[in-house]
Amino acid sequence: MRTFLLLLLLVLLGSAAHAQDLLTKRNGEEIAVKVVEITPAEVRYRRADNPDGPLISVWKSDVFMIRYANGSKEVLNAAPAVAPGTSAAAPAGPPATVGGVPVVNNQSPDDAILEETIHLDGPRVGFTILTPGVLSKAQESIPDLNPFLTQFGWQFETRLFRLPNGLSGLVEFVPLVGGLEQGKFLPSLSGLLGIRGAKGFEVGMGPNVTPLGANLVLAVGSSFHSGGINFPVNLAVVPGNGGARVSLMIGFNARHR
Repeated sequence: MRTFLLLLLLVLLGSAAHAQDLLTKRNGEEIAVKVVEITPAEVRYRRADNPDGPLISVWKSDVFMIRYANGSKEVLNAAPAVAPGTSAAAPAGPPATVGGVPVVNNQSPDDAILEETIHLDGPRVGFTILTPGVLSKAQESIPDLNPFLTQFGWQFETRLFRLPNGLSGLVEFVPLVGGLEQGKFLPSLSGLLGIRGAKGFEVGMGPNVTPLGANLVLAVGSSFHSGGINFPVNLAVVPGNGGARVSLMIGFNARHR
């Protein structure tokens, strides 16, 4: 009976040991992993010996093959073949194009990730302070307007690219409604073109349109991440009309496909 239980335990342990994916890189390195996601540019996984650990990403172009726990396999790239007397770094030919536009396929770690556009959106809340010059101009149309306005709205963000060092290019549209605490309905729309660093710091600028007119908005801030949710905090300044409008906005957003 003891021998049977020991054999059963060995079988179970053996099955558990094989219930993992095997990632083989083009340089021959093999890693026991649990593949989470394969994007057009990256393979994302967690190590089999640390299934609750951090999510790790490698360039898809660096992965030769993935052998899954169920026995199936997927070949992502051919193994590098180097002809005698040639260098492995020699170019294989001109880059592929679509409609005359080069396609970046991350063969080099310096290539930008252009294949995957990421969309995020979520609510924004905050407040705006009007400086005296702007307040005087606004009171010509809204006589009893106070300099402090609450703001409620939504953020629509599109990430256009991401460099290997984490720097991203993005476009944002932020419609807001201000002055509800004063019984007012003061809409605004901002469109920003900006960049975000690997640690979340971001800066952007673009047009801002309100009933007071059109101006340029300058914004800086940072995004904090937790559980797949982003929590942006931004300070925006709209100069013009003899002064400036200064806004502090917070909120959250999440990625959707």
